[in-house]
Amino acid sequence: MITIDGSEGEGGGQILRTALALSIVTGQAFRIVNIRAKRERGGLMRQHLTAVNAAAAISDAEVTGAGIGSRALTFVPGKVRGGDYTFSVGSAGSTTLVFQTVLPALLQADRPSTLAFEGGTHNFGGPPFEFIDRAFLPLLRRMGVTAEASLERHGFYPVGGGRFTVTLSPVKSLARLDLPSRGAETSRMAHALIANLPRDIADRELKEVGIRLGLSTDALHLQGAERSPGPGNVLLVTLAFEQVTEVFAGYGKVGVRAEHVAERTAANALRYLAVDAAAGPHLADQLLIPMALAGGGHFTTLRPSLHTRTNADIIRRFLDVDIAIAPATEKAWEVTVG
Repeated sequence: MITIDGSEGEGGGQILRTALALSIVTGQAFRIVNIRAKRERGGLMRQHLTAVNAAAAISDAEVTGAGIGSRALTFVPGKVRGGDYTFSVGSAGSTTLVFQTVLPALLQADRPSTLAFEGGTHNFGGPPFEFIDRAFLPLLRRMGVTAEASLERHGFYPVGGGRFTVTLSPVKSLARLDLPSRGAETSRMAHALIANLPRDIADRELKEVGIRLGLSTDALHLQGAERSPGPGNVLLVTLAFEQVTEVFAGYGKVGVRAEHVAERTAANALRYLAVDAAAGPHLADQLLIPMALAGGGHFTTLRPSLHTRTNADIIRRFLDVDIAIAPATEKAWEVTVG
């Protein structure tokens, strides 16, 4: 049994999610202690518990320690089963992170799967649905994955209540993916999503981000999230290139001016644009497991975060694969798997 100290590295929930995903794929049991030890509220929260329960459901796993606030967990996986599943966080916790937990195993299941995720679809601390749909899944399709995602209802913090579905089929083996550069830019645009709040908030965000990123009015889009059960606002910047698409999100918050949300979102996009690299920080995290399962691949990125380095360390615990992270240029780094 693999033993993991959840206080290692960045000490957050990604350690648990990666361990769950690879435990099911490899059939190796694990025990984790000090879960989320470096977070203000340590232990399992609802979205983490949902990820544990989802992983257990698709693999008939035996689990001990699965409860809100638990700081230790033992997970013994069984056989992966595809099929129809609904996973509900029961709060505004991130549904997209639950999806990323079960995805690797279901790509090796005995049959196709149809998945529904209910909870937060757009909230700080997890990638928004558009990141999954526009940035992550297109790259997985290049690796041979057949998967489609559909957003049915937006879910913002603190109410949640969002829902999206994914259909996917097993794949015999993942193809190697190499992203040495992002290629020429093909488009850039901004979307301001608004639910049960004054439209003026979204208008001000779009005006500010348009100025900072040099966007024409045709590239600025206001989208009402009419089916959202609660109020919410998110500003999305989508940068499309020949080889990759990146999505940056900024979330509205009580007491934070719309212009400030736009300023921070644009700053993150500009930081990425200033470096000739393919993957942004979040995409760098998410590419590691698929590439490791494919047996190889590489990409350029910004200076890797502690989050990315910790994720690589956990992957090495379950898979006999080398992950090298080294400077490529003065500003860009290269991550090589296998």
